[in-house]
Amino acid sequence: MGRRQNTVATQHAVAYRAAASPGTAVPPAVHRPSTRRGRPDRTPPAGGARLRRKIQDNLLAYAFMAAGLACFAFFSWYPLVRGVVLSFQQVNFVTDPYWVGLDNFKAIFDDPLFWTAWKNTIYFTGLALIFGYLVPLAIAVLLNELRHFKGFFRIAVYLPVMLPPIVVVLLWQYFYDPGKGLFNSLLGAVNLPQSQWTQGSGSAMISLVLVSTWANLGGATLMYLAALQSIPGELYEAAELDGASVWGRLRHVTFPQLRFIMLVLLLLQIIATMQVFIEPYQLTGTTNPDTITVMVLIYRYAFTVNHDFGMAAAMSVLLFVVLAVFSAIYLRLTRRAD
Repeated sequence: MGRRQNTVATQHAVAYRAAASPGTAVPPAVHRPSTRRGRPDRTPPAGGARLRRKIQDNLLAYAFMAAGLACFAFFSWYPLVRGVVLSFQQVNFVTDPYWVGLDNFKAIFDDPLFWTAWKNTIYFTGLALIFGYLVPLAIAVLLNELRHFKGFFRIAVYLPVMLPPIVVVLLWQYFYDPGKGLFNSLLGAVNLPQSQWTQGSGSAMISLVLVSTWANLGGATLMYLAALQSIPGELYEAAELDGASVWGRLRHVTFPQLRFIMLVLLLLQIIATMQVFIEPYQLTGTTNPDTITVMVLIYRYAFTVNHDFGMAAAMSVLLFVVLAVFSAIYLRLTRRAD
């Protein structure tokens, strides 16, 4: 069939040259790439055309990416840069700001509450790790072993996360009320001594940690539970065949398989607890030296005592630097351990 088409094309070309006038130059035959059954030529375009086509194909993706970067820059990068600039200025948003250099940092270091706030923040973080880091893991292990009512208990554990933080704090504020609070009422019903809870110097910080742990353990518990359910059952079967006890299975199977998620959640929890604000602000106020934290002190600088946003920005920058350095060291150490 192909030979027949080529023969016919050759005959047409000869006839065309024969019919042409003697004085007319006959254009040479131009080779055109053949196509089968009328299909268009699919010769790849040149380099520039290929690049333009690729850009056109990905134009929508670039547009979405540009919008996301713009939002991230406006709501994250700009406030960060703006806060660094404010930390070197005298700012109260009433008069014109002016440059003061490192005076804001010197002022916060000279404040007696500076070291108290850092001590309380580190103390709160340590207690939160004891309760808020180990309790979700234990609850996840228990939920993973349940055979009935799994859905109910998962919803019950995650329910506090769905409540607004201020609602959680107000609920626990009623529980901790020294007069007619729920906890003191229960203690009085069994003839036990009542407590001042958030008003006592020895129990105030522990009371705040309990509120924070109850409000946030649901998310960590579900993460641990998802990681537990991804562990192959063959590992537990092999451990049982080797005569491993419950603790042996946890030590040699569960914990090694959860190592990555445990390291990630440890870092995230330390960063979050170092920025605790709602619990001490609502339950104990901004003047209690036993529960004042770094974030509460920043609030004091900006809105209550000093009305100096430059000092508040300086304290915020210092907290950012501390958390950034800690995160870098932590990630480096965990990477080496891997």
